[in-house]
Amino acid sequence: MKEQLFLEHLFSKMVKWRRFLHMHPEVSFGEKKTAAFIEAQLREMGYEVTSGMGGHGVMAVLKARQPGKTVVLRADMDALPIQDEKSCEYKSTVPGVMHACGHDGHMSILLAAASFFKQFEESVHGEIRFLFQPAEETCPGGALGMIEAGAINGADVIYGLHLWTPIQLGKAASSPGPVMAAADEFYIDIIGRGGHGGIPHVTADAVVAASALVMQLQTIVSRSVDPLQPAVVTVGTIAGGSAQNVIAERCRITGTVRTFDEETRQLIRTRLESVTRATAQAYGTKAEIDYILGYPAVVNDEKEADRFFRSAPHVFGAEQVMLSPKMMPAEDFAYYLREIPGCFMFVGAGNADKNAVYPHHHPRFDFDEDAMLYGLKLMIEMVRSYQNEHVQNVSGE
Repeated sequence: MKEQLFLEHLFSKMVKWRRFLHMHPEVSFGEKKTAAFIEAQLREMGYEVTSGMGGHGVMAVLKARQPGKTVVLRADMDALPIQDEKSCEYKSTVPGVMHACGHDGHMSILLAAASFFKQFEESVHGEIRFLFQPAEETCPGGALGMIEAGAINGADVIYGLHLWTPIQLGKAASSPGPVMAAADEFYIDIIGRGGHGGIPHVTADAVVAASALVMQLQTIVSRSVDPLQPAVVTVGTIAGGSAQNVIAERCRITGTVRTFDEETRQLIRTRLESVTRATAQAYGTKAEIDYILGYPAVVNDEKEADRFFRSAPHVFGAEQVMLSPKMMPAEDFAYYLREIPGCFMFVGAGNADKNAVYPHHHPRFDFDEDAMLYGLKLMIEMVRSYQNEHVQNVSGE
């Protein structure tokens, strides 16, 4: 009963925190005021705080009297360079910047988790670290900086969640193994010989070569990748030329590649580079390629994903916990999972009755704030399951 009453108290605080953060967003690596706000809340709870990790990252640590494992909980802090087009009392006050992905909710959930475990410290075994990470929305993101700063040194497991409006409120999802894609970028400059639009035979048309390349790149997935391996090659922009009667000397193509396993990832890079050079040569042009490896795939630990499927029904009910399909968006939580076991989870936050229907990164994005209480309870269940299991294992040895 005490815990339930405290959770109800925390929910009202989460709403206040979330709305303040939503009104005062900051973009990647610029989260100075956000970090100061987080630090102030944590110090008020009685935590010692480490700040400036990986940029503006913040960490608080709860070391319990009872021995046990170290669990890490992570939330992301940054907003996006998007103009908030919602009409609500907590609309962003910063022109051209808004929390359009739920990170304001993630921070509020983690603050509430820190408050909860501080209040009920006697139930904690070992150590809990609360990581508030900068710059998830840009690459390279803030996770690498947090890792380099020692945020997960000696830790045993890590959990993160994402409020997810494509999933209805009251539901949750995750999956063992790959759940979110690796995201790479490519920038291709086709260089030809410019000239008069009426005298094409003495030129090497960069626009024509680039246009052909766009079509050739589509064959990489359809003809080179195992059909059972999900993959995407998308050309996002093509830009060249200066006038209707001038044959362009240069044309630039940019795009993204999404994959789930390293073999496919490297195959696509190799094929993209070879197809690009061959196509450019066929049209009498040259190609300059800048291929940037971005976030790796988010790969959940099998045992920790199983823990999610055992723990989440206590919060959502067995019928509301789903196996997540693979998702092509990327997340730099992947870097933590390369270092220690863990699980990334999706908490349903969509609700048409509250107009929480717009996709993530949309100017009118919003989520049902009731989802934050579900997220908090899920974090608590995961931590307690892990720590209690370890205590049981120790006692049985």
